[in-house]
Amino acid sequence: MAVQEKELESIVKKVLEELSRKEAVPEARQGLFEDMNDAIEAAGKAQKELIELSLEKRAAIIRAIRETAKKHTETFARLAVEETGMGNYEDKVRKNLLAIEKTPGIEDLKTEAISGDNGLTVVELSPYGIIGSITPTTNPTETIICNSIGMIAAGNAVVFSPHPGAKNTSLKAIEVINQAIVEAGGPNNLIASITEPSIDQANIMINHKKIKMLVATGGPGVVKAVLNSGKKAIGAGAGNPPVVVDETADLEKAAKDIVDGCSFDNNLPCVAEKEAFVVEAVADYLVFHLKKNGAFHLHKKEQIEKLTELVVDKGHANKKFVGKDISYILQQIGIQVPQGTRIAIVHVEASHPLVSAELMMPILPIVRVENVDQAIELAVKAEHGFRHTSIMHSKNIDNLTKFAAAIQTTIFVKNGPSYAGLGVGGEGYTSFTIAGPTGEGLTSAKDFARKRRCVLVDSLFIR
Repeated sequence: MAVQEKELESIVKKVLEELSRKEAVPEARQGLFEDMNDAIEAAGKAQKELIELSLEKRAAIIRAIRETAKKHTETFARLAVEETGMGNYEDKVRKNLLAIEKTPGIEDLKTEAISGDNGLTVVELSPYGIIGSITPTTNPTETIICNSIGMIAAGNAVVFSPHPGAKNTSLKAIEVINQAIVEAGGPNNLIASITEPSIDQANIMINHKKIKMLVATGGPGVVKAVLNSGKKAIGAGAGNPPVVVDETADLEKAAKDIVDGCSFDNNLPCVAEKEAFVVEAVADYLVFHLKKNGAFHLHKKEQIEKLTELVVDKGHANKKFVGKDISYILQQIGIQVPQGTRIAIVHVEASHPLVSAELMMPILPIVRVENVDQAIELAVKAEHGFRHTSIMHSKNIDNLTKFAAAIQTTIFVKNGPSYAGLGVGGEGYTSFTIAGPTGEGLTSAKDFARKRRCVLVDSLFIR
């Protein structure tokens, strides 16, 4: 029996619906590709579409990214803790909100104008095109949110190469942000990545001719790789932030601030207090208040030796304990700490491995010094010239000025927790790509754009 026309239409409709559903499966993973070359090609196409849109539309895309990412902060935080085993949920929620709310958008792009007898010159910020961004395991979603907002605001597309140790968390953020962009009327694949990040895939990105700028957030190795690429590169490298406390400090406040900063996300932030240099005259009183704020004091020499053997591996942090709770770390050497313990403190010499290694654990070695000049000298040495972050608690303006001048860090926090330098309780915008090695500092949209000069001769001056 011949199929009736209406039945045929119904069958065709069902087939088309089924095909549509099958085609929709890849869309659920927007921006993700098996091969880095495909990701770069797709991002390039999206970037060409982006620059055809108005700045008003670009601003709407940024708003959509913020609004959508905000709905997923708890998911991002949970995934990061589960996948990496580092940090803690509550602080990761706070870090994601910080990236969402305080990363500058298109308002960061300032135009310069110069007028005179010879006419008018305008200097504008223009996109590079496609930016390759390498992101860390310590801030997997925060860095992607922050870089996406800044780089898209500047008119770029972004291809991310996430750390394999935070793959699933990072890719979830990329999917969420892509979806927000598309729903706001922007191009698909404006941010892109690969389903299986690896060193080989990262090298394809670094060397690809269509990648015009590279941004690396991580350790010395990855920063060195992008700086050797021959391309415009921004490197956000390691830090080992010292905190100095002199005899004029408000010790009760200083103790609370130090514990708050050192314990934040189990000391994963690169800005966090890593070692303290305290003037002898006030050291005991500071320790008293550190303990009141959740510090556990290891007194015995053998305990300190066991802790050092556990957490320091050939002069570097033992990765097994990076970002772990202090209770877990101390359990490994047979120490049970009271509930509510946030950090461990130990008294050591300035040359001790706990001072020189960037541990990224809630462990604070304390070095007692005779005076503030010695504290400054030793703090500069412990920071290793990374010029990342330093902190000082003092009411003496001369001492504060002296330390700031000597250490030359990108971030210098006075009388506050380290994270005030990221805009938490301190003024200013935030960034999770803090470029010390290449000098941009806390990066934002203006750093992901190049300057272009347009000159109109002998016209349009009205002086």
